[in-house]
Amino acid sequence: MTVSIEPTTACNLKCPECPSGLRAFSRPTGNLKVDFFRKTMDELAQNLLYLIFYFQGEPYINPKFLDMVKYAHDKGIYTITSTNGHFLNKANAKKTIESGLDRMIISVDGTTQETYENYRIGGRLDVVLQGARNMVAMKKEMKSKTPHLIFQFLVVKPNEHQIKDIYDLAEEIGIDEVKLKTAQVYDYKEGNELIPSIDKYSRYANQGDGSYKIKNNLSNECWKLWHACVITWDGVVVPCCFDKDATHKLGNLKETSFAELWQGEAYQNFRAQLLKGRDKIDICENCTEGCKVWA
Repeated sequence: MTVSIEPTTACNLKCPECPSGLRAFSRPTGNLKVDFFRKTMDELAQNLLYLIFYFQGEPYINPKFLDMVKYAHDKGIYTITSTNGHFLNKANAKKTIESGLDRMIISVDGTTQETYENYRIGGRLDVVLQGARNMVAMKKEMKSKTPHLIFQFLVVKPNEHQIKDIYDLAEEIGIDEVKLKTAQVYDYKEGNELIPSIDKYSRYANQGDGSYKIKNNLSNECWKLWHACVITWDGVVVPCCFDKDATHKLGNLKETSFAELWQGEAYQNFRAQLLKGRDKIDICENCTEGCKVWA
């Protein structure tokens, strides 16, 4: 039903909890190639409903990104991307709408530069907000209902006092929706300066002695292995977005067809392992609320 495909591993920012930002990948890095993308879409289009143009990296860094969006759109696939918003100049805003992109998430993790750059290191909030305004204005000019524009606010301790402000800012600009997202923190057990003090928005519970644990018990269920997957820029298929370094390689679409891979031995073995317990799989350990957002 759903595939995430990685346009690039490159990013212009240096966010502290992101392999792209840290330049800390243990796998090959590069850009998705158009020919491989088209071949993959030709195989998947008949059954695919949602295509998420995002895994790691900033999609707009790939110079052919919007051409690939249009190719998928023309095949009737619902297309989504997530961007840090630094490349939404007027020309790209126009081309984005022309591509047919259905949904765009713009990461805005602060409403002042000082707060924003606590997490989005190297970023400029004024550029992001101007990019958002460009998208809103171009939609009006072209009389387009798409893409549906979302401000995503990753709630961390440095920005939690600006939650109300992000709603006000989105309304002022004309953004369609705001989503608040919990932050995954790698080193959380002894505390972390990013963990929010507002318990509702934290994945981690303070134990009272300065230590933290994942708040909710790891539910022993996951349906992603039967309806979704992630494809890296170089064709490797991995189980989900928590396998950022592609340690659980289930096959490579440059070597085999998706149909063969989906029913292949590696995928079936991973599904069987999952059914024996998520607590036995490393990428599941910090995933309890991995996709939790609040409108």
